[in-house]
Amino acid sequence: MTTSDSPLSRDDRRTELREFLRSRRARVSPADVGMPDGGRRRTPGLRREEVAVLAGVGVSWYTWLEQGRDIKVSEQVLDAIARALLLGSAERAHLYRLAGLNPPQTPSAPSGAPSPEVRRLLDAWSPRPGYVRDRHWNFTAVNDAARVVFGYGDSDHNCLVSFFTNARYRVLHRNWAETATDVAAAFRADAARYPDDPEFGRIAADLAAVSPEFAELWARHDVAEHTSAVKAVDHPDAGTMIFDATLLPLPEHPGHHLILHNPRPGTDTQQRLEALLRQHSLVVPHPG
Repeated sequence: MTTSDSPLSRDDRRTELREFLRSRRARVSPADVGMPDGGRRRTPGLRREEVAVLAGVGVSWYTWLEQGRDIKVSEQVLDAIARALLLGSAERAHLYRLAGLNPPQTPSAPSGAPSPEVRRLLDAWSPRPGYVRDRHWNFTAVNDAARVVFGYGDSDHNCLVSFFTNARYRVLHRNWAETATDVAAAFRADAARYPDDPEFGRIAADLAAVSPEFAELWARHDVAEHTSAVKAVDHPDAGTMIFDATLLPLPEHPGHHLILHNPRPGTDTQQRLEALLRQHSLVVPHPG
């Protein structure tokens, strides 16, 4: 596993690691981990010796780790310490970073409907377009504004596939050809996050068979990552609209993203958007 590029300096990271381990040890009682109390204790929580036994490491080695000494650590040992200290997923990732390692990739959640809270947010985002996609770029929720603005229909199930095969979307998207390169590269970067998942390869192979443009771009092996983009739409009923698109990860559904579109400042997109959606009775008033 590669070394984490932490913004903390090495000395600061060691200090933080020392304090973090001490604080986590202090909050776990012997009873919490099925150990006898062992008599009167000067400090709360587990002793270093007990953590070492629970993690299956030497007492001296664990002491050096907690003291922030410059020693080598492995993923297996950090996982064992995380289990011994009853760390949650966020705390385990924090331990990895303080030890100078990148946290393991969080397993993605199976594709499914977004939570009621995300669904309400997506609906409330109207009249601005928004949708949720899973790690394979399948749509799991699309608000009505996105369907009207981008031309998504009932046959659109995957964001990548729709980009390359939905003829209406291609006509609407002003910079389709330029954007296509980034879209294919971003999907390859996402696929690399899950090397053991064959679904990415299946989606790419099926799409390459029907889209020569995608097949050519996929063969380049370009990769790109982005959390924002600018989308320009030439809508036949509303004219040109320009949106700032932002990708927001959904921590409760690893691998899923909420993509929200905002009318770009300095344009008349907001007025055009409201006029367009008024035709479809989709305008939702927002407080000023």
